Amino acid sequence: MSDSRLFRLLYLLLEHKHMTAGELAARLEVSTRTIYRDVDALSQAGVPIYATQGKGGGVALMDHYTLDRAAFTEEEQAQLLTALRSMPDSLGGPEVVTKLAALFRPSQPDWLQVELTPWQSQWPQGDFTFYKNAILARHVLTFTYISAYSAAQPRRVLPVRLVFKSRAWYLQGWCLEKSAWRTFRLSRMLEVQDTGETAQPPGPPPDIETGFGSQEVTPITLRFSPAMAYRVYDEFDPKDIQREEDGALLVSVPFPIDGWLYGYLLSFGAGVEVLEPEYLKQQLALLGREIYRANAEPDRLCQVFPDILDPST
Repeated sequence: MSDSRLFRLLYLLLEHKHMTAGELAARLEVSTRTIYRDVDALSQAGVPIYATQGKGGGVALMDHYTLDRAAFTEEEQAQLLTALRSMPDSLGGPEVVTKLAALFRPSQPDWLQVELTPWQSQWPQGDFTFYKNAILARHVLTFTYISAYSAAQPRRVLPVRLVFKSRAWYLQGWCLEKSAWRTFRLSRMLEVQDTGETAQPPGPPPDIETGFGSQEVTPITLRFSPAMAYRVYDEFDPKDIQREEDGALLVSVPFPIDGWLYGYLLSFGAGVEVLEPEYLKQQLALLGREIYRANAEPDRLCQVFPDILDPST
């Protein structure tokens, strides 16, 4: 007797509620006599399964039979509930979790919660249901995209997959203008519209690591002040961090040198120093000087930041 066949029989009954012995035999590719033997075996194992003869008869499970005895171990139940708790509310996460938790009757404590929305805001563009429906229906989306390399541009994209990567949500899709796979950060997608137009992708999308890895990267070395330690340990791998005697932190990592990187480094203010490469250091200094020229009010800055900024220099 095949244990896998017994589980498949249970899955079929959980899905269809009631099936004839002939239907089960056809689906499992065995004889009806084997189906009845399987029913007896499951019944002896404590599964509330029964078979009835005659017109309208067949095989069924008792109405209150639950999944925890049919398909999942206790560990698998906990893993499934944990995964569902990480889903956005608009995917029905809490409602589904509540129903499954009641169905599974878990005995373990609720030891983990995963929350993917940022502290300062909620989901950036509507909700997941909009994107989920567009992906499943194969509907083309139009939107204006703000990229790091150019001004806002209109896009027509067939969405295929949502991806959470490094504290941000991305949409992978087939760009109809470029006839190529593209990855878009959701927070930069403006005026998103579902056209209702349907299309088919040429195949599955590439792994998101492949898409991001297509950019040329350069090794850079940074020194962060001790005051930036909280961000350094939040945003870099510990193996890339070296602490100096004065508490400063050295970080050596590869990065694509583009507009995003300059903005990222500027977000550390005076708390970061570029050690290598030299041209990145020079360009960042020029950007800092331009920021000063655009925003400086010498009298006010002298009063507020006398030890940081000297307008005479």
